[in-house]
Amino acid sequence: MRVVLDKAIIRRGDFQLTASGTFSEGVHLVTGPVGSGKSTLALALAGAIKPIAGQIGEEGIGSRTLALPFPGYHVTGETLEGEVASWGLPPAPVLEASGLTGRGAEDPLRCSQGELKRLVLSCILAREWDLLILDEPCSSLDCAWKEAFSLRLGERRKGVTIIFTHEDEFLPRVDEIWEILAGRLVSLGRVPEAIRKWSRPPGYIRAALEKGGIPENITIADVRDALCRIRG
Repeated sequence: MRVVLDKAIIRRGDFQLTASGTFSEGVHLVTGPVGSGKSTLALALAGAIKPIAGQIGEEGIGSRTLALPFPGYHVTGETLEGEVASWGLPPAPVLEASGLTGRGAEDPLRCSQGELKRLVLSCILAREWDLLILDEPCSSLDCAWKEAFSLRLGERRKGVTIIFTHEDEFLPRVDEIWEILAGRLVSLGRVPEAIRKWSRPPGYIRAALEKGGIPENITIADVRDALCRIRG
């Protein structure tokens, strides 16, 4: 399974993005500052925007979904249980995974944005997808839930998972890192080698690199282990 971008030029309003590269099986992190085009590329990979030139091709992709930053866009059920059922899932384990056990009869739109985001992410991660695209998956979540969902995302190995974010603390373990720089998608390669090429790494990774530590991956635990190796 893979997604191939061949000199794709994607336009959204006045913004234009050029992208080439291959997203193969595994977890990919696409970073860039706010306004750099992450959401535009996510929509294009999901098929919601067609390139004005070049191509976006797929091989072996059957099932797919796009997780949007604001969870309300996903809601179709009148209750939390109904929302889970609309994904073709049994409500009880998903409600438990999202910290909403016993609240299945509640109206989803009466939940906080954080609660709703937990529910939507739990529904998405309870299913298998050949192509999973997540645009700011940890938005609206508190630190504890950011950490919990980042761990779950980092465990995905089936299919192609592409995470678009400017999150600078709670990141999952990934296979490859990409950046969007000056309107162009740039592949930094596979971790850990890609970490040293990262022009805008989170502060905790930058601090480790400055001390000579090369983490094996990009989570806080990986950075902690790298610093311990230096001190040891």
